[in-house]
Amino acid sequence: MTARELDAAGITDPFLRTAYSDCRALNARHGRTYFLATRLLPADRRPAVHALYGFARWADDIVDALGDGPGPHDGEETARRAAALDRLGDDLAQGLAGGRGAAPVVAALADTSSRYAIDHRHFTDFLASMRSDLTVTEYADQRALRGYMHGSAAVIGLQMLPVLGTVVPRAEAAPYAAELGVAFQMTNFLRDVGEDLDRGRVYLPQDLLAAHGVDRELLRRCRDSGRSDRRVTRALRAFEALTRAAYRRAAPGLPMLDPVARPCIRTAFVLYGAILDAVAADGFAVLHRRAVVPRRRRALVAADGLLRVTAARLAARRAPTAAPPRVPQPCRPWKEAA
Repeated sequence: MTARELDAAGITDPFLRTAYSDCRALNARHGRTYFLATRLLPADRRPAVHALYGFARWADDIVDALGDGPGPHDGEETARRAAALDRLGDDLAQGLAGGRGAAPVVAALADTSSRYAIDHRHFTDFLASMRSDLTVTEYADQRALRGYMHGSAAVIGLQMLPVLGTVVPRAEAAPYAAELGVAFQMTNFLRDVGEDLDRGRVYLPQDLLAAHGVDRELLRRCRDSGRSDRRVTRALRAFEALTRAAYRRAAPGLPMLDPVARPCIRTAFVLYGAILDAVAADGFAVLHRRAVVPRRRRALVAADGLLRVTAARLAARRAPTAAPPRVPQPCRPWKEAA
């Protein structure tokens, strides 16, 4: 975390500055597309976004990367991960109640939640979906998958909304923010089919796969052999269509955001959509390799976002009498350490 961002956000407590910096490092290391987009936000809002990402990543790593044991079907390893999630949940409850929290990511998250009045239910719903990943390995249909994605993705959009700010009542923008979170996660599901299969999970709905003659055994066989199958390709293309439909449903929410935050989310919108393009261009070979957006396209999208940010900030300076966007003013949620 740069000192300028922390200073702009009014974060002066040394412990919190370190905690936010840890979250920023997690974002920069693991969420390249997301991190690139956050660079387009006003400096004072970046720490909050990094805190939200950092906590989500921390929990996700507990589910997927704790220890070197086998996948989620191994009882001992599942118990270890469940216990770690429980500890994180207890730490989160303490932090949201006004304590510091033992983990730096929790301290930063609790501070952000207090500053921006983020509904605590979004965090508990998120952890509930993370816990389900320890035991649930597939979803019967889109409705079941949507239930999981409420906690794992939709609430991320809802957490972000108070930080971004809106030009309409927040409740009006909320469904679109939630849908965008879902679209982003569906994109990740499609890109990571092979990696998720290695973890014992299949996120593509079973009824969609079955409609194209695909089951877990066929996915595993293609993954292990390095060969493709037309049935799998058709199923993946069908899931891509569902994902693009989610982007279309989310798109009307972009103009509802604070103009100075809008380029950030628009950039993420375009870059995540470009992952779908990369998957299709690679022949839906996601069981064998991860599709990557070319650096040139990433750079062009980022440059366009930078131009939009500049234009939005100039417009804001020229219209000082306009009604301000609905962005809660950060407060001091607890006494800072001496």
